[in-house]
Amino acid sequence: MEFLASLPTPQEILALRPSDALQARVNALLDKNRSEGLAPDEEQEWERYEYLEHLVRIAKAQALIKLQTA
Repeated sequence: MEFLASLPTPQEILALRPSDALQARVNALLDKNRSEGLAPDEEQEWERYEYLEHLVRIAKAQALIKLQTA
């Protein structure tokens, strides 16, 4: 969120990728959800990641539009 609040350039937004640690955590939650299900606190954590991913996708779509119309 801090990154997006810093008003990055369209190129910086399109280059945005999760850190290795974040990607590992997301993968762990996905694996656990598939095998045994998530605890309530993990479910809330997962929902926050989903929301953040949604925001990033919107930002990337807008960045791509800006680059295509520039």
